[in-house]
Amino acid sequence: MNYQKELDKLIGRLGKEERVPSLLLHSCCAPCSSYVLEYLSNYFKITVFYYNPNIYPESEYTKRILEQQTLLSQMKTCHPVTFMAGNYDSDRFYEMAKGLEHVAEGGERCSKCYELRLREAAEVARKCGFDYFATTLSISPLKNAVKLNEIGMRLAKEYGVDYLLSDFKKKNGYKRSIELSKKYGLYRQDYCGCEFSVPEK
Repeated sequence: MNYQKELDKLIGRLGKEERVPSLLLHSCCAPCSSYVLEYLSNYFKITVFYYNPNIYPESEYTKRILEQQTLLSQMKTCHPVTFMAGNYDSDRFYEMAKGLEHVAEGGERCSKCYELRLREAAEVARKCGFDYFATTLSISPLKNAVKLNEIGMRLAKEYGVDYLLSDFKKKNGYKRSIELSKKYGLYRQDYCGCEFSVPEK
């Protein structure tokens, strides 16, 4: 499936209906969200949902969430963007990762981490009455867009909230995120987030 083409079709339908639906957008970090917000805020009323209990250490989590809020305060968007913080329940991440600590980056531990964060987003989206939920994660060349969309579609059925199919790497999305990071002076981390992805010094 070409996820970008599916997203284009949806955006086309929304334009014909002259409708601006609400979107709960899970964000992994400010740099990844920059392009996604620039792009999707033309078509959706977005609430950025920052839920990343995988991030280690807590000082890094604090740095990243503040960077996200700083970006939102500076960025001009077509439709207003609001912010919602999830809990930093790192114990939940470690429970999920038990037995998978030594699995290579991009393997089963990462897939479970995708689901942990997307499930929380789906729960919040249903509870708060959002039309759609999505994640910025697919913008990274290191993240598996097929796996992310499979999880998202499965959770959409489970929670009864539409999932926004996406592969934000397309249309030079990742390149644009780098440009926007420079424009806003964003901190770009050198590891995904969890303790097991911290590069050796």
